[in-house]
Amino acid sequence: MSEDEKNVHSIDNLDSSDEASSATIDGASDLQQALDAKADECKAAHEKYLRLAAEFDNYKRLAQRDQREQIKFGNEQILKELLPVVDNLERAIKSAKGASSVDALTEGVELTLKQLLSALTKFGVKAVESIGQTFDPSTQQAVAQVPSDTVPENHVVEEYQKGYLLQDRILRAAMVTVSTGAAH
Repeated sequence: MSEDEKNVHSIDNLDSSDEASSATIDGASDLQQALDAKADECKAAHEKYLRLAAEFDNYKRLAQRDQREQIKFGNEQILKELLPVVDNLERAIKSAKGASSVDALTEGVELTLKQLLSALTKFGVKAVESIGQTFDPSTQQAVAQVPSDTVPENHVVEEYQKGYLLQDRILRAAMVTVSTGAAH
């Protein structure tokens, strides 16, 4: 064995290998610190996610509660408008029992109908005009056909039940009798 081979493991050579170990330990320490910093970032992001998820669940519950309330009380305004109509009908019945005149009852009912139609108009409800108009299957339902010398073919002769629109959507189709034209 040569002298160089014997000195490889001598005390002098241990100092240089300690420097290499020290550099490796410092590098590992830096990596551990970076790993700890990323772990802290990850933990903070996860906590933020959990808070946002909880806030979203709370928002969703509130939105669902509001939606249920809206459905439950959505008709409140129209019903408030209809209550005076009920009051007037009750008054008309009460006065009809005390009065001997049918005219007073008829007048009271006509005024009540006018009030009811006014309340419906406030909410976008309007009657479909039918009599004398061309038959329109989108707003009218034909329940009968009759020959007529005065009303042209395919026009409405008589209306059994009024039809109504809510805004531009059909709320109820009018029930009508349609002319087949002149009798032969």
